Amino acid sequence: MALVDAMREIVRTDRLLVALDFDGTLAPEVDDPEEARATPAARDAVLRLLEMPRTSLALISGRAMRSLERVSDLPANALLIGSHGIEVRLSTPDAHSTLATSELERVSLLGEVLGKVADSFDRVWLEPKPAGFAMHSRLASVEDAAAAERVALDVTSAVIDNLTVRSGKNVLEFSVRSTTKGDGIERLREHSGATAVFFAGDDVTDEDAFATLRPGDIGLKVGGGKTLAAHRVTGTDDTARVIALLADLREAESRSR
Repeated sequence: MALVDAMREIVRTDRLLVALDFDGTLAPEVDDPEEARATPAARDAVLRLLEMPRTSLALISGRAMRSLERVSDLPANALLIGSHGIEVRLSTPDAHSTLATSELERVSLLGEVLGKVADSFDRVWLEPKPAGFAMHSRLASVEDAAAAERVALDVTSAVIDNLTVRSGKNVLEFSVRSTTKGDGIERLREHSGATAVFFAGDDVTDEDAFATLRPGDIGLKVGGGKTLAAHRVTGTDDTARVIALLADLREAESRSR
């Protein structure tokens, strides 16, 4: 199997970075995002990787950092990237963002505009983020979801210039900054001194991260859809099995040194 062969190779690297999306990758999709939790098997594998020498474990998510910390519930040595790279928690448990005053003012205006849109449709709601908002429609009817997204795109483009808009699974994200998960991968690679990267993700926004991978890295797409990743699994249970095997292989390699 090509994925297993690639994993046997990557665990030999000197400094391994294992970077993982959370929702849809470690945790099954749920109606209430704050109820999302990694599957027990995935969590066990993640905790094992966190304890291994010469190995860094990171989560990269579109979630705001506070939400990511709460739902992942990982020790302080886990590296976290939230809000598509705008928020970071690296060597210490303290997270920070770098938004300027002018950006914060644009976020406030964006909230006013999108709030009116969300209020106009049943079961459409906003999730605040440091650099913008995610408009969720997974509980709305197909018709309302499509209409809400269409109206939101029209009104925001008329009021605020140079917004970054990302489309995900039943969510449309608006941000005043264009940072991506690819930027997050590069920051983590530099911070950890990684000589190879394993990244797994399931959503459209994870393609930015797959695009930054280099020869010798591994990209794992979870679920269907077009992807730049070289490998694919079906769902979160498969992800758990893959990272558990990665932990097994890395542990064996460490013992052999």
